[in-house]
Amino acid sequence: MILFTIGVLLYALGVRVAAWLGNPKAKQWVDGRKLRAKMPETVDDPNEQWIWFHAASLGEFEQGRPVIEALKQRYPQYKILLTFFSPSGYEVRKDYPMADEVAYLPTDTPGHAAKWVRRHHFVAAFFIKYEFWFNYMRALKKAGIPLFYISLILKPNSFFFRPYGRWFRQQLHTVTHFFVQDEATVDLLRKNGFDNVTLCGDTRFDRVAAIAEQAKSFPEIERFIAGRQCIIAGSTWPPDEKLLQAFLPKLPDDYCLILAPHDISASHVAQIKAMFPEAQCYTEMDHMVSSRVLVINTIGILSQLYQYARFVYIGGGFGVNIHNIQEPVTFGCPVVFGPKYKSFKEAVDLVALGGAFSISDAAELESIFIRLIADEPFYAKASQTCSDYLKSQVGATEIIMKSFENTLFS
Repeated sequence: MILFTIGVLLYALGVRVAAWLGNPKAKQWVDGRKLRAKMPETVDDPNEQWIWFHAASLGEFEQGRPVIEALKQRYPQYKILLTFFSPSGYEVRKDYPMADEVAYLPTDTPGHAAKWVRRHHFVAAFFIKYEFWFNYMRALKKAGIPLFYISLILKPNSFFFRPYGRWFRQQLHTVTHFFVQDEATVDLLRKNGFDNVTLCGDTRFDRVAAIAEQAKSFPEIERFIAGRQCIIAGSTWPPDEKLLQAFLPKLPDDYCLILAPHDISASHVAQIKAMFPEAQCYTEMDHMVSSRVLVINTIGILSQLYQYARFVYIGGGFGVNIHNIQEPVTFGCPVVFGPKYKSFKEAVDLVALGGAFSISDAAELESIFIRLIADEPFYAKASQTCSDYLKSQVGATEIIMKSFENTLFS
């Protein structure tokens, strides 16, 4: 544990150096933890009972969100503490109304962990996906506080299962229960002596299914579509936008394109409008002229816009990784994306099943787009595959809730 803690401290030192050198995200990371350090040793009311959720960033928060909201609805007597490791999660969700407190996770040292557990009267803790902070895990175990992992995926090449991984595997005995996304993780944990594991899938499917059920109509989007079929390109980056630009001349007259870039800064939107001269922006729809291309230059509505798509292109696959495909799949939309997708189980599954399609260049994009446009049986099968996959994945939240209730109330 000493070596692990030294590694954590060296990482924290590196972030502080980066902040001193002017890195804005590093500065947010450091400043947020300074604020946390100034908080009192105990909460105002020692009789309050808290449930702790910890997420690395925004994506992991979305996996924990359905469980937070289910707990808040059924057990409003519990306070919710939500912590983030990354500024990109904290800055977006620091005002999340379902949490009674939102904070950065203090650096994982024995002292911080002991102080953290003393400060809150936790009845349970939920760590989401890959967040393994061993000093906190040990402190929770020592205090008799149940620790659950949500939406966990582990691979055989994980450091837990390497020849040098015995010490890391021992730390997993601090976990009360693992809720995992796939059979491979179940098998891996059981092979290594952990029977406290349940296959329940990804909780984000419960979240996106709820979004789909509550999706509102967008009259201005309907006016733009004007009875045409619609392709939506979500969370695009410049390499994605170049491919879409190349395909636009081949887009049939009875189709339109809605493009929602990942970067909605004025400079990037201007670049997109230069690439697509006929494009209109969503914020300028009051004086919309006839166009085949609409640029969504605002945030917060894309997940609901997928209701209007025949099929969807998801960006990021020519960079680090694709963005969320669960939202369009919820509406039965076949999905197309670049080659960097294998870190996401749902993408791998749907490519194998025929509901999603990976492309590597403009020619492949044109081929699959034309087929989804022109081959109705092919399209219908892909769409049904997405709908069926969603139905098979929902329900993880309820499985977790039942285990939580059995642990606390049995």
